[in-house]
Amino acid sequence: MDFAPLLDLLDEAALGALLGALTGAIFGFSAQRSSFCLRAATVEVARREVGPRMAVWLLTFSTAVVWVQAAILAGLFDPSASRVMSITGSWSGAVIGGLMFGIGMVLARGCSGRLLVLASTGNLRSLISGLIFAVVAQMALHGWLAPARSYLAAFWTTPAGQNVDLLAMIGAPAGSGLILGLVTAAFAVFLAIRRQIGWTKLFFAAGVGFAVAVGWIFTFSLAQSAFEPVTVNSLTFSGPSASTLMFLLTEDHALDFEIGLIPGVVFGAFLSALLSRQLKFEGFTHETQMRRSMLGAVLMGFGAMLAGGCAIGAGVTGGSVFAATAWLALFCMWVGAVLTDFLIDQSNASADVVHGLAQTPVTNR
Repeated sequence: MDFAPLLDLLDEAALGALLGALTGAIFGFSAQRSSFCLRAATVEVARREVGPRMAVWLLTFSTAVVWVQAAILAGLFDPSASRVMSITGSWSGAVIGGLMFGIGMVLARGCSGRLLVLASTGNLRSLISGLIFAVVAQMALHGWLAPARSYLAAFWTTPAGQNVDLLAMIGAPAGSGLILGLVTAAFAVFLAIRRQIGWTKLFFAAGVGFAVAVGWIFTFSLAQSAFEPVTVNSLTFSGPSASTLMFLLTEDHALDFEIGLIPGVVFGAFLSALLSRQLKFEGFTHETQMRRSMLGAVLMGFGAMLAGGCAIGAGVTGGSVFAATAWLALFCMWVGAVLTDFLIDQSNASADVVHGLAQTPVTNR
């Protein structure tokens, strides 16, 4: 994809922001229509179910792998040029940050991407949690929490100053990633049919995965055409949330792909909810929910920066190029989320049932 003609009309920064907005809009619209959510999928697994939410997440993940791996084989994208593959990865950051993020997204009732989508449709709970996530992410990137993040990330890192390609590590032949993605997508479709999920929802679940590939191709193509260095990246919400926050609060108004991404998601999700008449103001129902959401947002903000990305950035975007630390972070997010639901939400639900039975008066028959 050649962006040279567009660079005659727009400077590199403005074009990058425009491409980010377009990628974000595709994600926002598709995520709102498909109800894509990693937390919901992990909760199903924690409760020994493999239901519609798991099918949607699995289809999104697998189609992201399919689209990205197909783009690599077609020469539209080179993963070695991506940021996630060209910098030192952190095994310890993936483990600790992934667990923190998994715990946080269950407490907050949504990962950072899901919170942004819900906030765009009028969910004030998600708006507050998303703002806290962005503040903590910025603190972990350049603020008071940055030394702690760097310390934990330095415990155990990948060799040779770059990340590890899982496919190359096991000596898999070319096209293995695409085949794995297709097989997984076929299973996800089979699961979705058994759970009677409509084809419209499946189409938009695949659209979320498509947005990941679009982001990779856009930034890679722009990097090939631009005179100034361009970071090759795709969908993620930890770094862009922190960058967008500082963009709005300071006089540093430098544009790039990340700055356009967040407004694009907001627009896409809002438009989807508007067209489907799902715009609705919602807030916290009680104080306990507020405390949970705020704590969850803090854990996700720090955890995402430590893990090298959020549920989308590491879990899908990094996973689509088979970055080893991204797959490890995703696994740890699942572990943290499943354990949190089992130990907190299911335990509380059982306690409520027992308490309800104890309060039920005994009647004589």
